[in-house]
Amino acid sequence: MAFNIDKAHSEVGFGVKHMMISTVRGKFTRFDADVQLDPAHVEAATVTARVEAGSIDTGEEKRDGHLRSADFFDAEKYPTLTFTSTSVKRSGEDLEVAGNLKIKDQEHPVTLKGELTGPSKDPWGNVRVGLSLTGELEREKWGLGWNQALEAGGVLVGKKVKISIEAELVQSA
Repeated sequence: MAFNIDKAHSEVGFGVKHMMISTVRGKFTRFDADVQLDPAHVEAATVTARVEAGSIDTGEEKRDGHLRSADFFDAEKYPTLTFTSTSVKRSGEDLEVAGNLKIKDQEHPVTLKGELTGPSKDPWGNVRVGLSLTGELEREKWGLGWNQALEAGGVLVGKKVKISIEAELVQSA
């Protein structure tokens, strides 16, 4: 069964340490996915998700501009981040989605963990499921290596990025 993302009820977010002391959070505002899913047989699910690099939003325009630049996403040259699932495993309420994440010209495996809730019918008769996933990646593997050393030691931008995805999926007609 094909599902579409209800973008009004979904978010692709992230968090990165700043100066080794606080976490800066952000999100991507433009994304889409092709999802094939039978809620009764989750292990057969497939996902191909696309995120527009230029839609990054941390609430600070100057930082967002830097993140769109060649120092990080190089959004003009590489406008899309792509995740393609390779396996889905379910154990009780726990869900594990493994796949390949392509950022810029680098593609590496990533595993996201979380849960799938539903299915449930909405007031208009549509079948919906919820998907909550989290994961962590080492940004330098994808060529997102810009940084600055701090006088007191450490670096300005953390190497690990925590990913969080909240998706509400609606079965296609």
